[in-house]
Amino acid sequence: MKFIIGKKVGMTQIYDKEGQAIPVTVIEAGPCFVTQIKTKDKDGYEAVQIGMEAIKEKKILKSQKGKAYRYLKEFNLKNDPSSIGNYKIGDKITVETFAEGEKLRASGISKGRGFQGVVKRHGFKGAPASHGHPHSLRKPGSIGCSFPERVIKGMRMAGHMGVNKKTIKNLSIAVVDVENNLLAVTGPIAGHIGGLVEIQTI
Repeated sequence: MKFIIGKKVGMTQIYDKEGQAIPVTVIEAGPCFVTQIKTKDKDGYEAVQIGMEAIKEKKILKSQKGKAYRYLKEFNLKNDPSSIGNYKIGDKITVETFAEGEKLRASGISKGRGFQGVVKRHGFKGAPASHGHPHSLRKPGSIGCSFPERVIKGMRMAGHMGVNKKTIKNLSIAVVDVENNLLAVTGPIAGHIGGLVEIQTI
């Protein structure tokens, strides 16, 4: 299993040999460094922690004291435990390890949209725009019956929207630019420009 973390640069499109436009998300991935290796004997599971973007002493924050890298992510190797022997602390991981056409999944934090109603948050249809509905066009409507006389857990209602971890599966690598540490991945990936993205092969 291969993995790396990076920052979302944005979306664009490229053209294949037949002239078809392919939408891609460009990611500035790595270089990353192995900071910790967790084993089943010591930690109860097998994983590799990698870091990206070394912290300069002058710009260090209180919450970052003791950390060598600004971003740290851990990748569980339960599906491929034999590959843990391929990593050592301090190893460098770059986009060079990936190849065009490889299948992968990418995770990012979705954009925050603040407090939203049920129409935008859950796709409710809303009430009719006429026939005696002057003030209830985007209201949620009834939220339950007389029993059990409380709001049922998990009821779809208005609330905070976004800032959730979203994973997109079955993506493929369209372009690998080793010189500029860039990966072009087919399709969209959740998150704002500059947001952190986790990538691992399927």
